[in-house]
Amino acid sequence: MSSIQVQLPDGSVREVPSGTTSLSIAESISPRLAQASVVARIRPLQAAPVAVAAAEGSEAAMYGVEDTHAERLVDLTTPLTEDVALQLLTEKAPEALKVLRHSAAHVLATAVTELFPETKLGHGPATETGFFYDFWRPTPFTPEDLKLIEGRMAEVTARDEKFVREQEPREKGLEEFKTGNDFMKVHFVEKFTKPGEEISLYRNGKFVDFCRGPHVPSTGRVKAFKVMSLSGAYWLGDDKNPQLQRIYGTAFFSKKDLDEYLERIEDAKRRDHRRLGKELELFTVSEEVGAGLPLWLPKGATIRRLLEDYILGLERELGYQHVYTPDLAKVDLYKRSGHWAHYHEDMFPPMDLETEQMVLRPMNCPHHILVYESKLRSYRDLPVRLAELGTMYRYERSGVLSGLSRVRCMTLNDAHIFCSPDQIKEEFSNVMKLVERTYKDLGITKYSYRLSLRDKKNKEKYVDNDAMWELGERELREALDALGLQYRESPGDAAFYGPKLDIQLADVMGHEETYSTVQVDFHLPSQFGLKYTAADGTQPRPVMIHRAIISTMERMVSYLIELYAGAFPLWLAPVQAGLVPISERHQEYAKKVQQRLQKAGLRVELDARNEKMNAKIRDLTMQKIPYVLVMGDKEESSEAVSVRTRGKGDQGSMPLEQFVAQAQEMVATKKIEL
Repeated sequence: MSSIQVQLPDGSVREVPSGTTSLSIAESISPRLAQASVVARIRPLQAAPVAVAAAEGSEAAMYGVEDTHAERLVDLTTPLTEDVALQLLTEKAPEALKVLRHSAAHVLATAVTELFPETKLGHGPATETGFFYDFWRPTPFTPEDLKLIEGRMAEVTARDEKFVREQEPREKGLEEFKTGNDFMKVHFVEKFTKPGEEISLYRNGKFVDFCRGPHVPSTGRVKAFKVMSLSGAYWLGDDKNPQLQRIYGTAFFSKKDLDEYLERIEDAKRRDHRRLGKELELFTVSEEVGAGLPLWLPKGATIRRLLEDYILGLERELGYQHVYTPDLAKVDLYKRSGHWAHYHEDMFPPMDLETEQMVLRPMNCPHHILVYESKLRSYRDLPVRLAELGTMYRYERSGVLSGLSRVRCMTLNDAHIFCSPDQIKEEFSNVMKLVERTYKDLGITKYSYRLSLRDKKNKEKYVDNDAMWELGERELREALDALGLQYRESPGDAAFYGPKLDIQLADVMGHEETYSTVQVDFHLPSQFGLKYTAADGTQPRPVMIHRAIISTMERMVSYLIELYAGAFPLWLAPVQAGLVPISERHQEYAKKVQQRLQKAGLRVELDARNEKMNAKIRDLTMQKIPYVLVMGDKEESSEAVSVRTRGKGDQGSMPLEQFVAQAQEMVATKKIEL
């Protein structure tokens, strides 16, 4: 029998018979390791250690042909037939969790087909938070059905059935699926395999599914799972096709992890900005206006105005010049900038006027370029920092619109810095200092840096200029390294014209979104022929730095609502103090207190209703107002207020002027805690 070499992570090499499994090697090292292992990662020894993987949850990831020359995951029982580098992955590895969840999808499908044999199977990938499986069934599933399915899943895992990979000729598999009228499996086999090839199937007990794998060793490893929800999904995403039923679930290696995840979901529901936006009267959405076009209510508008005033003030301190530019322009402008070629599908359709086509702008940068171009510039003028709260429009599809976080009309805290090449690092450093100061004042502590680079192979998405890209990437890396910032690189996430640094914020569920961004751009200055007069009389091109500090007003407000669960710090709270006169005779004193607080620049709300004191306090507390001030005979006689602090309850009586001074100091210093 021929032998192969297996290189372990410590660099040692073992010679074993061809056909040896990763599980056998794990057992020879340690029985405990064999028991803890979930899946194996292998790479042919002659290949470079580069992973090639299809997008998570994609059909190609589940059914596509494996690249045997790339690093890949395999079952522990897969025979090794060539020299490989081997790594045994335990439950601690992120990849292992994805494998577990895909295996859980098979457990779900097993349960569904046992309970409802008439069901036809689609596909069941792992996702970022769990898994789903698409089913066709003439009768809709009910909530009671989901409970039955979850119970049967528990039976399947208790049976501890091995996941066994089987190979069979493509034609035989097709015949079997056609005989069973499994139209979705027929589609996948025909799409991802070629005539004459073999297809891979996975069997656990009597259940068989067309799948590339890999899987955990047995159904018994799927211990902590939960069926979450049910939704509809058209076959192949086409509303002309049959509507499928998609069952979502999640799975973890331990009940503790599952319970923590379910707790985070409940916390996310509690913080959901859409629910709180309605309850706290911050914004509303009207069908008469249109989807993705929220209406800011007075309290929400107050938060937005506070953010706008705050960032504009900081920018003025740092030498930014603020401009106003139109919300629309000729289509020709965006063709010149390149946005039309790269973004027109995400833009609203052009408006045909008598002599020209106009379009709502998706970006502010072309307008700011024209502002720069409006006069001759000298090296003594640089850097030119142009800023604007610029309103933009994106044709987001209706399915992704959500409250304030995904909208079609948005106002960006935008700026463009025009500088010489030797000013890039200093300007970049100043932008990063502004980001960190802003996040500190807003109470944002959890964020990460992502260096977004181009995909070198994608010549359509990105400007084809290697020298420009290499220069931009080098400048950004050097600037980041000089600041000592930790960052990760993300190929394929750059802007079409240049690399960028994205500051990523995560929500309570761990989902990341880009809020702040800094982009180095050599392309657009060239497109528009920008120049400045240098000291030696030449006219070189400036470099553009695109930057957005607090994202769009819509997205940042949605994030802050969820960050604080609606309980804003004092300086951002739309109402900072609620006033409660104990009885009718205390109304006049309450009005005097109201006037004093308003004169001090504080935002107050007087509850003058003919209601009991406790009812008023409760209602104001439900609005998450930082302070509720109660006034009776004692307070009136001593010019004081009885202070109830959000989250802390009754703090006793305090002289009115002392409360005013304390509140003003907290607002001035942007103090987060009350």
